[in-house]
This record gives sequence, structure tokens and C-alpha cells, in this order.
Amino acid sequence: MSASPFAAGITRRDLLSRAAASAGVLAAGPALRWPADAKPLPPIAPSRLRQSVCRWPFSEIPDAEFYPAVKSLGFDAVDLLTEKEWPLAEAAGLACSMAMPTERRDFIRRGLNDRANHPLLLGELEHTIVAAKQRGYERVIAMIGNREDRTDADGLAACAEGLHQIVPLAEEQGITICLELLNSRVDHHDFMGDRMAFGLQLMYTVNSPRVRLLYDIYHMQIMEGDVIRTIRDQSHWISHYHTAGNPGRNELDRTQELQYEAIAHAIAETGHTGWIAHEFLPTRDWKAGLAAARRVCDG
Repeated sequence: MSASPFAAGITRRDLLSRAAASAGVLAAGPALRWPADAKPLPPIAPSRLRQSVCRWPFSEIPDAEFYPAVKSLGFDAVDLLTEKEWPLAEAAGLACSMAMPTERRDFIRRGLNDRANHPLLLGELEHTIVAAKQRGYERVIAMIGNREDRTDADGLAACAEGLHQIVPLAEEQGITICLELLNSRVDHHDFMGDRMAFGLQLMYTVNSPRVRLLYDIYHMQIMEGDVIRTIRDQSHWISHYHTAGNPGRNELDRTQELQYEAIAHAIAETGHTGWIAHEFLPTRDWKAGLAAARRVCDG
């Protein structure tokens, strides 16, 4: 990729609305596959951690190229896919490691911390939990939402009230709802769930094995740092991880301050059985970047 989509001001929110159109085009087209004359790839060593790739940072890569390449690089899943995109991953032998319940552009800011959102959000979650269970998937993402002048206490109480309504279904279906922690300094100004302390308080309040945190390492490095200690101390509340370098949200290399080899080792040592999904914005050959990330995060 010649330039990062992040440099052009494109974020995950901007790309959510493209998913349905992309899925529709591919669903009607040929099956995803490598060219007939493609050379066989060398075997890939197993990883201690289950690793996947978020789709949105690589949105410029056509589906017919992206999914088979991800599979060939040794990944087993793609992250943050809507239901319409699941068949694209499955056609390449991949699962969905984290299901998206909607294509709405306001998905991040419109969260459970506002009681007025509960009918919409709980309806989306209910549908996605049942659909994910039918496909054998394990996790569905949910958002805390922007503050918009709400106090943390009120926002936390509203989140807990909403989650208590959907927890019985999640527990019945065996699906984990993951609340993502995001930074409010750089990427998501006014986001309420921007600290581990808030996420932990929500976990204590809901107290269900089917409600856990999505710990985004890039975002929490910006807000708090102390990543490895947090992972070691709070891993039982974390069901899913996202990676990206900082600063820049780019490849997991020496241009970034995070030492992902040590971080991945710490995650593996906790006995993590969920996924660690790469969500970096590529600045060079995207396949080389993902291959390097997979090696660094072998655990």
C-alpha cells in the first residue's frame, strides 16, 4: 500500500459503511482462491497465541486478495466483521474472531452508557449473539460510548443496566460480549471507556463470565501505559486483544515504542485462550507487515 489510510483521515468508523457493499459484490462473484499457477507456500510454525487480522485497516486491499493472503500467512481468523462479511472469511478457510453487530458509522460514540440507546443496541446484540452462535463464533463487540456530559458514575450504571438485560442470552448461547477500551486523547475524543479502571469497575458491576474487556494495547498505551503489568494483573477480565504500534498506529517494529515480543509473551504466560488481533495501519507492503507481526507475537 503506497499510503496509510490513517494519513487521509480515515478511521474504523468511516469504513464501517463500506462492509455491506463490499460483501455483496464478492458474494455474487467468484470464490476466493489463489491463482492456479501460484507457488506452494512453506509451512508456518505454530504460534502460542491465536492471532487474527482486523479487516478495516486493510480496506484498500480487494477481498479476493485479502482473505486468501491472510490465510496463507498463517492466520486463522479476521476480526471485526459484520454478518454479511462472514461468508467472505469462511470461503478462505477463516473464522470471525470478533463479530460486529452493525455497520452504523456512529457505532463507537453511540454506546450503552446512554439509556436511550438501549433498545437499538440490545436489539443488534441479540441478533448477532444468536447468529454468531450458529456459525460457531465466540465473541461480539460492544461499545461504552461517548461521555456527552454524562458523569462516569451515570454512564457506568447505564452500561451495567443494559448489559444485565442481554447477559442471560449471552450466557445461554455461550457468547462473550467484549467492551473495548479506547483512547480519548488522539483518536476518540470524549470516549468514556478510556481507562482500565472504568472497564474493571464495569466488569465488577456486571459480574458475568460472558462480559469481558477488549484490551486494545495501542489505545491503553496512549492513556495509561504499564501494559504488561496490567495484562498480568487483570488478564482474567480480558477476553480479546488488539495490537498496533505507538505512536502512529503502525507496524509492530522498532519505529514504535511498544515491545510486542515481550507483550505477547506476557499474554501467553497468562494462559490466554482468546484472540490477539492485529489492527495496525500499514505504511509499507501489507503482507510483509502482517507476517512480521505474526512472528513478533508468537508468544
